[in-house]
Amino acid sequence: MKLRIVLSIVLVFTMLGAATAQTFITIGSGGVGGTYYPLGGVMAELLTTGGVNIRANSRATAASRENVRLVANDQAQIGMTMGSTLWQAFHGIEAFEEDGRLELLTLMNMYPAPQHIVTTGRTGIRTFEDLRGRRVSVGAPGGGDQVLTNMIMAAAGWDPLVDIQRQQLTQPEAVMALIDGNIDAAFFNFPAPGAAVMEIAAVRDLVLVSIPEEVIEKIVADNPFMMRSVISAGTYVGWDYDITTIGDGNFLVVNSMMTDQVAYDIVRIFIERREDIMLTIPQAVDFVPEKAAVGIIPFHPGAANFFKGRGVEVTP
Repeated sequence: MKLRIVLSIVLVFTMLGAATAQTFITIGSGGVGGTYYPLGGVMAELLTTGGVNIRANSRATAASRENVRLVANDQAQIGMTMGSTLWQAFHGIEAFEEDGRLELLTLMNMYPAPQHIVTTGRTGIRTFEDLRGRRVSVGAPGGGDQVLTNMIMAAAGWDPLVDIQRQQLTQPEAVMALIDGNIDAAFFNFPAPGAAVMEIAAVRDLVLVSIPEEVIEKIVADNPFMMRSVISAGTYVGWDYDITTIGDGNFLVVNSMMTDQVAYDIVRIFIERREDIMLTIPQAVDFVPEKAAVGIIPFHPGAANFFKGRGVEVTP
């Protein structure tokens, strides 16, 4: 009789433990000044308060390149990444030749973002060719900005180690360096309008530089996941011209260790709470199944199940 009671107590506590077991999630976001950083914070809060036994936190990182490595090594369970970085990481090419192919899965497509080439009125830079020989920040070493910048320069036939005075700055560092005149131009990738560019425009005469059409055409032809993009006149105060550039997607990625149910719950929360996320970043307007299910590498089965339940098949 006593043994039966003890076994019953053990069974009850086992069931309670299973019912209350939490999944701990670290989200690899980005640095202060970019879109990933505040987005990671609101996502972590929504997951933690979403009623699905997830406790999440957001980790500031150098963004895309660091994030995919963290996720592949399970040091972060969700990572934000630009499409150009994701493609190279998944196939183990270019920036990831030494890493080899990283085992990653798409959770959802978030939003597209144009590449910004930013300078100020006092540098005299007005065209892409004017960047030659100048002090240019190509992005932080662990970030996707640098991957995309290198793609642009390669398409233009430039060597970033020879044709510019390359600086590898984070977004906040590049903003201050531009304002102080310590660099001449910077490449950034984020949705427009971006806080970093608005900060520069608040104290300096802002100048945005277009990418030549032939360079855009080559990038799109060589990388079908990229697209021609336009930063419209009036997007930034004091700038009245359309800027032609290249656009890159932004994705949430995970690894195969995440369970189907957790992946399903995460996507459901982000899609259903889209309007709450839009209070932090308006680009979350794209957090709808039809857009979120469009990927460039395979999706996690749990995410695919969510989209299928909404009548949308993932691609690929």
